[in-house]
Amino acid sequence: MGLAQKKPQFFTPEEYLEFERNSEIRHEYFDGEIYPFDEKVYAMAGESLSHSQICINLAGEIRTKLKGKDCQALSPNMKVRAEGKGMFAYPDLTVVCGQPLFHDSQKDVLLNPKIIFEVLSPSTERYDQTKKFFRYRKELPTLTDYVLIYQDAPFIEHHEKQSDGRWIHNAVEGIEGFLELNSIEIELGLIEIYDRVVFNADSEQ
Repeated sequence: MGLAQKKPQFFTPEEYLEFERNSEIRHEYFDGEIYPFDEKVYAMAGESLSHSQICINLAGEIRTKLKGKDCQALSPNMKVRAEGKGMFAYPDLTVVCGQPLFHDSQKDVLLNPKIIFEVLSPSTERYDQTKKFFRYRKELPTLTDYVLIYQDAPFIEHHEKQSDGRWIHNAVEGIEGFLELNSIEIELGLIEIYDRVVFNADSEQ
């Protein structure tokens, strides 16, 4: 006989936050379950070189281009909460415009992100593309852009909310391409986002 499958333990959002604020590593919360950030690998094992390079490049470009605007970039340590409190996540980079709104006085859980960036990893790619995005677009009314950045090739998926509430999908491919973020009136070159990232020969565009 095989080993009995361990039943998941469920937590309330309040229990998750109490646990998380006393934890030495980050965890995400999805419908009552707490997941190390990551079963994704980064929390314990350290992120890959390309993931680190892309995140630093992205943060630098966004910060520079937002100077003088009523928007700011927030680091991967800022949690984002979906409206129904069923998901707390750590985006790789978040842009908020106007006055940031928070879950409570700790000011470590943002409620009103405008743009969320995720740098995809093999272990979380499917989750970021599906469950996480579905929850974000349903329960984050302030969100206008969801950007997925691939590590292994110069390729970006951009989900953009329209004025009528529809979401459209755009793809930017190739190191000479540009990501246009009309909601905050900036443009990002892939050559800057992927600066110093080394691709396999067959993945370069």
